[in-house]
Amino acid sequence: MNEERMLQILQAPQMTEKAVRLSGERQYVFKVLVDATKPEIKVAVEKLFNVQVKSVRVLNVRASDTAFRGRPGIRSGWKKAYVTLKDGFTIELLGAA
Repeated sequence: MNEERMLQILQAPQMTEKAVRLSGERQYVFKVLVDATKPEIKVAVEKLFNVQVKSVRVLNVRASDTAFRGRPGIRSGWKKAYVTLKDGFTIELLGAA
C-alpha cells in the first residue's frame, strides 16, 4: 500500500462517550474511507501509531433523510472502524494533558 493511500484511509477519530469508554479496553473508533478494507485499516493504524492491531471491525453507517426549514435532504453514509490493540499498546488521541 502506498503512503498517500495509507494517510487517507483514517479520516478522523470518533470521540463519543462510547468510544471513550472503549478506549479503556484498548479499542479505538475511527471514521474511515467508504472503500477501505480491514487489512488496509490494520496496516494504516499500525504504521501511523506504531502499535500492533489485534482485530478490526467495520460498520457502515447508513445515509439518512433529513429536513431543514421544510426542505428535504439526505445525510451521506460513512464507514467507521473499531480497532482493538494487542496487550501493552495504547494510542494517545487527546494528547498529553
